[in-house]
Amino acid sequence: MDKSLLVFIAVGIGFFYMVTNYVGKIQHEDDSFQNSAYQQEHKYDQYYAEDTIGQAIIDASYADPEILLDIWDKSPLKPEFLELFPDFDTMKSFVRHRVRGEALINRLLVKINEIEDKFFSGKMNAEQAKRALENIR
Repeated sequence: MDKSLLVFIAVGIGFFYMVTNYVGKIQHEDDSFQNSAYQQEHKYDQYYAEDTIGQAIIDASYADPEILLDIWDKSPLKPEFLELFPDFDTMKSFVRHRVRGEALINRLLVKINEIEDKFFSGKMNAEQAKRALENIR
């Protein structure tokens, strides 16, 4: 393969990377350049914050009750929460310490308790319980 072709491809990839990063920064900083996909992806960012020790938290204290579970589903905390399975006590503690807003906390704890009861009674196996925790509704 010709060296000039490889250089051309490398420059093209570098240019593409630079343009996409630049456009992403512009969308983040300027509302007029945000497209609908960007807005949909960052719809619930206002509910995510850091606490005083630097841990990510969800603050849904003033959120509409209809969107509480949507906030949870899109949350960056959800994968961290799912890693705690099957330690249900630690999962409940995680929700109590990393989620703000009584309505969301209560909904999550009720669902966790339901899944825990079904899991330990044998009505659900581990895979079904993890899938149920992923799709809390």
